Amino acid sequence: MRVQLKGINRVSKKLADGTRVTYFYAWKGGPRLPGKPGSAEFVDAYNAAIADKVRQPAGTIQAVLNAYQGSPKYLDLADRTRKDYARQIRQIESEFADFPLAALVDRRTRGEFLAWRDKLAIKSRRQADYTFSTFAAIMAWAADRGLVSTNPCARPGKLYRSKRAESIWTTDDEAALQAIAPPRIWLAYLLAIWTGQRQGDLLRLTWKSYDGTHIRLRQSKGGRRVVIPVAGPLKMALDKAALDKKAVTILTTTNDTPWTSDGFRTTWGKVVAKAKITGLTFHDLRGTAVTRLALADCSTSEIATITGHSLKDVGAILDSHYLSRDSRLAESAIKKRELYEGRTKTPN
Repeated sequence: MRVQLKGINRVSKKLADGTRVTYFYAWKGGPRLPGKPGSAEFVDAYNAAIADKVRQPAGTIQAVLNAYQGSPKYLDLADRTRKDYARQIRQIESEFADFPLAALVDRRTRGEFLAWRDKLAIKSRRQADYTFSTFAAIMAWAADRGLVSTNPCARPGKLYRSKRAESIWTTDDEAALQAIAPPRIWLAYLLAIWTGQRQGDLLRLTWKSYDGTHIRLRQSKGGRRVVIPVAGPLKMALDKAALDKKAVTILTTTNDTPWTSDGFRTTWGKVVAKAKITGLTFHDLRGTAVTRLALADCSTSEIATITGHSLKDVGAILDSHYLSRDSRLAESAIKKRELYEGRTKTPN
């Protein structure tokens, strides 16, 4: 029986004579493994490397990373989030595994960590921010538990700035999608635009979550529970789909099976392309839902209750990403002022 070894990093290189050779490492940045994959020599070297990694001295960043990965904070993360964190942690390990905790109090440490982030940013600013924010979160966790005396990664600022200020679905985009979308895709659109939920949560949504008037779900990210009244257009679509339901989940493939994340993303992309809609993603529907609720004069608290965002996040979306370029808000504001001043102005 062949043993599946986790975290193996495979690197192929082209030699001067044109031939290609493949090297295997225990993990990205880890020691190179001798022998052929699956051989006793290979497995023994892998196990030795992992054991050595676990035996890192208590006074190193590796010890903090190990402790974090064994903590409820990490283990309670959603599967996808935990896998993402694991990838970021491997990058941190490859650079700072043996970094002494005693050096964290040195002011130069923060500069060294930020220089590493800047190096990562050469390839991708957004990814560099994500990796460093993971590092900062782990160090904050360690500081709270007294494992480190300070967190030199705190509040680093962002290198990447989103440019999605105009990435909202307009009524024209909606009409274009509706004209060509099959019912199962149109239902996904209506669920997203009327609930403001993430793709993953909508794909997992079961018929038990819908009682005819409300949708109840627990968000996978953060575990927040939301109860969403179902509006007329969405209710009509759900009630119609319920008459012919053949699966546990509300959203299904043509074979009446639950969608995989990749499968839905691929099909959605093809339908959107056919509708000649560009520059918009399914995730943009979450922000669009926030925008439309705001345009309907909903308060920040009302919006957060529907979408499950924090009040701070709702404010950030409205302030920075979506509403700054929507002229309808300006028009609404002026009309409200005119009405107000018309009521309060006294005649001469």
